[in-house]
Amino acid sequence: MHGIWAVVLLLLLPGAGGAQEAVTPEDFDATVRRLEEAISDKSSGEEEEGEAQPEEEASAPVAPDSALPMTNLLRMDAATWTLLPRRGAGTAEGFVQVEPLVALGKGESFRLILGAPVRLRLWGGGESAGLVRKEDWDTLSDWGQVVRLFMVGGDTPNSVWLGMMEGYSLLSGHLVRRYGNRVNPDYHPAGVIATGTLGPVYAEAFASDVLSARLAGAEVALDVQHVLFGRLPVPGRYTLALSAVHDWGRMDGTARPMTLAHLDATAVVLRRGRKGQRVEAHLLGGWGGRPGEGGAWGAVVGVGVDALTSTVDMRARLEARLQRGGFRQGAFGPDYELARFQVAGPASVPLAEASFPEGASAYGEVILNWDAVRLSGMRQRHLFLSLGVEAFSWGRVDVDGRVEAQLFHRNFTVGVGGLATAVGQPGARYVVSGEARWRFLGGNLYALGQGGTLLFPTPEGTLRPGAFAAMGLGVDNAR
Repeated sequence: MHGIWAVVLLLLLPGAGGAQEAVTPEDFDATVRRLEEAISDKSSGEEEEGEAQPEEEASAPVAPDSALPMTNLLRMDAATWTLLPRRGAGTAEGFVQVEPLVALGKGESFRLILGAPVRLRLWGGGESAGLVRKEDWDTLSDWGQVVRLFMVGGDTPNSVWLGMMEGYSLLSGHLVRRYGNRVNPDYHPAGVIATGTLGPVYAEAFASDVLSARLAGAEVALDVQHVLFGRLPVPGRYTLALSAVHDWGRMDGTARPMTLAHLDATAVVLRRGRKGQRVEAHLLGGWGGRPGEGGAWGAVVGVGVDALTSTVDMRARLEARLQRGGFRQGAFGPDYELARFQVAGPASVPLAEASFPEGASAYGEVILNWDAVRLSGMRQRHLFLSLGVEAFSWGRVDVDGRVEAQLFHRNFTVGVGGLATAVGQPGARYVVSGEARWRFLGGNLYALGQGGTLLFPTPEGTLRPGAFAAMGLGVDNAR
């Protein structure tokens, strides 16, 4: 690829705007999907849509990353970005957003993406408002948004990833499940995830904010069959895992320190596969609690299914859960960064003052990638669906999900995401967002539009409803 750099100028319409960072609940992988499709060129194995790869070519060994050239992406978006009041709260503000981006990649094992939106005020905000939107840069953590993605190791067992966390689950997912560190639209941290393996032990650790002590944890999994019988061709049939997560509670005085731990056991009961296809089913069970608090505990049993072919990658899980003493599975979930200020439901208090009711629940999750030609990671998939639903015995339902589609020869991409918390209870919380991107004139120029609802923390510790709208143009050297 040869780098190009261009600035797109467009009419500044006060009724529209474009916010890359303002998009709320989103699949963790979608953070880098649009960028990976550009910096991973055909040297990493992607073929054009409609081209059938001969079987002898499909089975040929892939060149090591060290032999692949460094690829790059240069991008510039220019758009208007408008914040709108909702339910009579807040005032309208208009900005022009300029977002430069530089990305480098080498094969599947290295990514570096730098860039952040700069929002320049057009109108609104009062006489004391500055030229640049203050809430985007008023804390040290906000400077983490400059690093959009840094990744070394790719999908290998030993890797490091740094950037935005969205839809993140810590291995078994019974403590951290579908968590996002930027659900708060005024908080833009960079999180870090590190994985490693040594013999029969696999570990994953994370921190939600590399520039502040916020939320951190780790999970260590032991391959029991490896310990008893030595290394096997297919590992991970029987595993034991221990996880722990700690929240330092440093969030404007609205949270308190909290530590949760969980023990999990997994047994693969079905494993079928041949070249390019695999089906696996497993049973799982676990117990967790708050160390030092004897009455806070929970238990879980369930079943999971993974299916993989050249066109379909699906993961599904169904669990039965029990909660006691304020403990719940997936406590650090998609709504957590908002619940720090105000929990969903009738209580309307900060998480530090709330008590989760005792009871039981059923949890289901499905993550589906599908492509009519051939899946190629996050770059080439006609349909992506991620959905998690938990129904509690005392009448509450939590739902979060996202769906994306690539249409018209992949020139048009549309995505819709949403989060509904405490459905069926007074004070239920809903956040939705959508975006669309259309490439034209050979694919280097594109139009983008976004919109949705937001919840802004206030000095009083509550959440103020708002909305955003977006419209703009961009240019890059992706094609």
